[in-house]
Amino acid sequence: MSSSLHERLAAELAKREAAGTRRRLPALPAPGLVDFSSNDYLGLSRHPQVRAAVQAAAQLPAGSTGSRLLTGNSAAAEALETHLASFHHAEAALLFNSGYAANLGFFAAVPKRGDTILYDEASHASVKDGIRGSFATAWSFRHNDVADLRRKLARATGSVFVAVEALYSMDGDVAPLLELAAVCQAEGLYLVVDEAHANGLYGPQGEGLVVEMGLEDAVFARILTFGKALGSQGAAVAGSAVLRDYLLSFSRPFIYTTALSPLTVAALTAAYAVLPYLNPKRARLFALSDYLKARLNAVPGLHVPAESHVIHPVFFTTSPGPAHVRAVATAAQAAGFDVRAIVSPTVPLGTERLRLIIHSYNTEAEIDELARVLTAETV
Repeated sequence: MSSSLHERLAAELAKREAAGTRRRLPALPAPGLVDFSSNDYLGLSRHPQVRAAVQAAAQLPAGSTGSRLLTGNSAAAEALETHLASFHHAEAALLFNSGYAANLGFFAAVPKRGDTILYDEASHASVKDGIRGSFATAWSFRHNDVADLRRKLARATGSVFVAVEALYSMDGDVAPLLELAAVCQAEGLYLVVDEAHANGLYGPQGEGLVVEMGLEDAVFARILTFGKALGSQGAAVAGSAVLRDYLLSFSRPFIYTTALSPLTVAALTAAYAVLPYLNPKRARLFALSDYLKARLNAVPGLHVPAESHVIHPVFFTTSPGPAHVRAVATAAQAAGFDVRAIVSPTVPLGTERLRLIIHSYNTEAEIDELARVLTAETV
């Protein structure tokens, strides 16, 4: 079947192909590759207690059967939300089906016409898509630049929301939360922190960076994603009880979505029960993170920013372009390492990189061998 629309779609794909930025589903990784790519930082997706909880939940219905507002609610989901609020030092929490849905649901529902959203330019696509669904005015500010945020405040109106990530997913650097919170408190702004990549890793028991820094009362809302360190899926928005009730009534991605399955709720409940006891794994993770930075920065032609944590962008000093970055990733995979290339439009053109993620189950020997492979590809 051919039409002018099909021709237009094919032409857009051809442009991406020519630029080397067309997306395709990756080939399934060969069994046994060393994991430097997944978001399963602590290995909770394979934790015996979590797997046992899922197996026990297999006796329950396979699906939730509907929206939380219809037939999809459950005592287990409500109990999980109560625990999430307590664990993350919030008044209330509301489950969503993904971090994407939570950001979309918050930003499209809470800021209104006449309000202003100021968001870090490196914010996740889900934040930006949520902003597009809002009638509020929105401007970006330079990444982690509090001075630029202050400048943008001059033209802000209404209720002003400041949107940042605790730990940024592409560069692995952290937001200046203490400075941001101080500005927001002084100016009467509403700080919204996406803790997707910080949840489970920071804080005395893995509660996130907001709790680690003692900023619970300074943050209006936190988006807590479960597809990273929690090893599962779904998310929650944590904040006040009024915010929870408002989202329940006005957030379309919550209202019109089939609820998380009983198996997922069981997995999350078990993962949160385990999380407080994983301090040795978290310490191991951060030690390996520092080791990888030092090891790869010793490889000629590579640069890993000193400010990256857990997520490490590996830049090529010669700026080789997407094809070469993909070729290096393919070579690393052939050598036994699950390493992925990140190229435009996910990151700006000219900033193509490998993206290495450290896990508590990686080893120094694996990092040494990966460094040897990358040395062979870049020297």
